[in-house]
Amino acid sequence: MVTETVAVPQPVVRFPIGLVGGVLATLAMDLVMARLPEGTTPPSVAAGVLTETHPDDAADRLGTVAHYLAGVGTGLLFVWLSLATELVAGGPSLATAAVTGVILWVLMVGFFVVVPLPRAPGLSADRRRTTGRDWALSAAGYLLVLVPVVTLGNLLLA
Repeated sequence: MVTETVAVPQPVVRFPIGLVGGVLATLAMDLVMARLPEGTTPPSVAAGVLTETHPDDAADRLGTVAHYLAGVGTGLLFVWLSLATELVAGGPSLATAAVTGVILWVLMVGFFVVVPLPRAPGLSADRRRTTGRDWALSAAGYLLVLVPVVTLGNLLLA
């Protein structure tokens, strides 16, 4: 059953699983972004905000570094949110993993559309809308990899 409590390893083991999951999920996210109209605009938005340049002119390397650091960090955030969700729900389960994934998707999309996207110099309103939508789809692709990888890693190492 989905709400049945499952065995998981100690947090000291779970966080490295989150790191690995974050890298794999970011690689998967790259595949999703490559198929969307704005493609790699989200990492370019981050680089553009950091350097106060238009995203199209922002340094690709800085965008890539920001993208992968955020991806790895989000893997760790997933583990932390999982621990918090499990504490509230009374233990780990497939349902808590799914709920944590939904919470994280809301946080990922909300942060991007509220913090860096409005600060990206020179993007039109239409392009901001398209970039925000593409980010929401990319974040979903990220979580479709992260949640199962971390959940299965936890089950295998329990």
